[in-house]
Amino acid sequence: MAYVVTDNCIMCKYTDCVEVCPVDCFYEGRNFLAINPNECIDCGVCEPECPAGAIKSGAEPNLEEWVEINSKYSRIWPNITRRRLPLPKADEFNGIQSKYKSYFDARPGEGSK
Repeated sequence: MAYVVTDNCIMCKYTDCVEVCPVDCFYEGRNFLAINPNECIDCGVCEPECPAGAIKSGAEPNLEEWVEINSKYSRIWPNITRRRLPLPKADEFNGIQSKYKSYFDARPGEGSK
């Protein structure tokens, strides 16, 4: 089962994880990253790199919604392969619960050009 990006990435968008991914399976939205489950090789190197602890194995219980979200947005957002600065208020938003309903932005990010 692939890894997925979960709620705590929203409004933080630390990109430490994209630099270590050997298959470049991260995709960028305005305030969130997604992992393409069809490209992820389940190596797990991204999980410990996330300062927000937002990356989880899709095999963990109760992550079905995040598997779907990652799958959907990784198909329509641009690929990101290089680390960038986190969002300006990332440290303030890190750890806030249930950010999806209040803060998620479905628009695409810049991606790596």
